[in-house]
Amino acid sequence: MKILWGITGSGDKIVDTVKIMLKLQKKYDLDIRVALSKNGEKVARIYEIMGKLENCSKEVLVERGPNEPWLAGPLQMGKYDLFLVCPATANTTAKIAHGIADSLISNCVSQALKAKREVYIYPVDQIQGETTTILPNGKELTLTIREIDLENSEKLKRMKGITVISRLEDTEGIIKKHLTKLETHD
Repeated sequence: MKILWGITGSGDKIVDTVKIMLKLQKKYDLDIRVALSKNGEKVARIYEIMGKLENCSKEVLVERGPNEPWLAGPLQMGKYDLFLVCPATANTTAKIAHGIADSLISNCVSQALKAKREVYIYPVDQIQGETTTILPNGKELTLTIREIDLENSEKLKRMKGITVISRLEDTEGIIKKHLTKLETHD
């Protein structure tokens, strides 16, 4: 199964995302291409996980512009069996929720939806209240989720073609579902 996995600059969930990606790639022998937003690349370097991303994916593609590298077209043409954006920052979530397609990830989502391709998104800001994250130096930081970020995550849930992933662990069920779908079409 060929997956395009978009990663944005969320330090809050990027390490856990890569752990799950590695586990799933090994368990299901997945063909993963990683698309990093500009800030996704920065955060991956800060958290020192670029090597892990390279180990679990066939290719790591870094944003140079909204349509560079060229991924929107292949998404529209069905070259990928699954498109995940995980994690999605509050900024990317807001862009998608309001139809702004000025970055690689938000443009890929926009173009995939125009071609009626299903998109799975894990917005990091989905639960009201406070959350604790681990900084690159290992220290904890408590974040308060803003109301506007919750509203944007809720708006994504109402958008046709988008499935919001509630928990990182749910990505395995999504992959299993798509593997089953592919097996029945062979």
